[in-house]
Amino acid sequence: MFLAASAIVFVIYFANVALGALANSAVLGDVGEMLVLFAASILFVVAILQKEADRKNKDGS
Repeated sequence: MFLAASAIVFVIYFANVALGALANSAVLGDVGEMLVLFAASILFVVAILQKEADRKNKDGS
């Protein structure tokens, strides 16, 4: 779930950057882009840590 959320937030970031580069009409400013990219990073880290914990529980370690 967190990995999908991370991907969705990153697509939002990428779409904003693409809009700014191609059409010169970005929706988010610099701070907004930073916050969206930060949220994508945090969601990705949570997803990876969750998968690692699940694997650790399955291995019995």
